Amino acid sequence: MSQPSRVVLTKSAPAVSLTKRGVTSGPIRVNLNWTSPRAAAQARVKAAKGLFATVRAGLLAGSAKDIDLDLGCMITFADGRRTVVQALGNAFGALDHHPYVQLDADDRTGARSAGENLTINLDHQDEFAKLLLFVYIYEGAGDFRGLDAVVTLSSDRGDRFEVRLDDCPPRAHACAIALLRRQKGELVVHREVRWFTPADGAGVQDVISRAYRLGMTWTPARK
Repeated sequence: MSQPSRVVLTKSAPAVSLTKRGVTSGPIRVNLNWTSPRAAAQARVKAAKGLFATVRAGLLAGSAKDIDLDLGCMITFADGRRTVVQALGNAFGALDHHPYVQLDADDRTGARSAGENLTINLDHQDEFAKLLLFVYIYEGAGDFRGLDAVVTLSSDRGDRFEVRLDDCPPRAHACAIALLRRQKGELVVHREVRWFTPADGAGVQDVISRAYRLGMTWTPARK
């Protein structure tokens, strides 16, 4: 068996075969973490020295906003079924039955140290056709600039595959992060980091779905 891997997917090296890396079964966890302006300001309060610095940092912390990013996964199956796992509409999924993908919680501030986590059950990987990981801003920011958002896929044995959501254009409110699919018998993760702005359309999920020709139908939902 191959040794655990740590791979950063970049524009110049955007793809990795999980099969060749020995990640062929069990759970693979997808973590989204970002820097909340309020959390960063609160950290500055704790680190401040002196009365003036503490008061100034406290004022900045009080005016900083929480930012709610939502991680999701659009899934197409080998038998033609389609679904999405996301906080919107409470579509949190399941691991031990269809769709074999589950979101653990909804981090609405960015202050949760664990961020948002989505788990894919690779014991059922033959049933998947495509899994598209995506993220969008639910509220609190106009785009992703300055959020230092990072998505990491991790296996139980210690493999880590990292995608940094950098080079964000102005007004980008959503991003297709990575696409998992079978290629020549192997399960491959491909870095996408494809940004979407309001000019692309009002419904984020619908716009992303159409861009990747996933054939999904959407209805309004709330958290």
